[in-house]
Amino acid sequence: MLFREYIGAEGKNVTFTDVPINPAVEFHFILSFTIDYTSSSPPRPTNGDFSAYWDTENFSPSQVSYVKVHHPNVKVAMSLAGDTVNDHHIFFEPASISSWVRNAISSITRIVKEYDLDGIDIDYEYFSADPDTFAECIGRLLYYLKQNQIVSFTSIAPYEDDSVQPHYLALWRKYGHLIDYVNFQFYAYKKGTTIFEFMRYFEIQSANYYGGKILVSFGTDGSGGLSPQNGFFRACSMLRDQGKLHGIFIWSADDSKEANFRYEKQSQEFLTSMI
Repeated sequence: MLFREYIGAEGKNVTFTDVPINPAVEFHFILSFTIDYTSSSPPRPTNGDFSAYWDTENFSPSQVSYVKVHHPNVKVAMSLAGDTVNDHHIFFEPASISSWVRNAISSITRIVKEYDLDGIDIDYEYFSADPDTFAECIGRLLYYLKQNQIVSFTSIAPYEDDSVQPHYLALWRKYGHLIDYVNFQFYAYKKGTTIFEFMRYFEIQSANYYGGKILVSFGTDGSGGLSPQNGFFRACSMLRDQGKLHGIFIWSADDSKEANFRYEKQSQEFLTSMI
């Protein structure tokens, strides 16, 4: 069973070795984030020319190599975009489809090879381009990366919002066959979500991303959705019994460090109980 965790976005001095890794699960760390913006003030879009914005001191190529050698069940991916850079929203803002794709292929291939990464995740949350342009840019990028065996898996990280979903649904309709996992941000729903509501949200998103492996999720940063305290693992048991549980992911290791990764341990123990 699959467990995934975003890591490195918040500069909280977390490391791979801090996080408990159960050898019986498939474990994906997702480095957060690589961004096609300058680091200037204000930051400016670079049309698909990506740079690593995660904590590169704690997550260097040698650290990636170390965790993979010592934990054969671990793979490491990187996530594109995210929410903000230097307190500015990160917009998907291509100059043209062909130029963005060309730049993205070049810069992402370089980073993947430098860090020996296994996959990529798409997490744009703001858009200056229409859904079809987003679908074409990301779809062509994923096609190239998979066709040329630069990455072995891909994921997208949508959430329920009228300005976000149309872009990811357009991508899914045309290029869903290239996407291995849907990291649906269930923690973007309201705080205090009930088990019943969560199960309904899961059914809605399973219909939206029909045929996809929808992963369930919660945040350890005080965000919304169904929390472990309110029944997240009970909902997981219900999905498991229906044959619909494909894995769990958490946002994020940076936030979990304070509580000593309590829910990372619990999530992995739950998943290993299914084997």
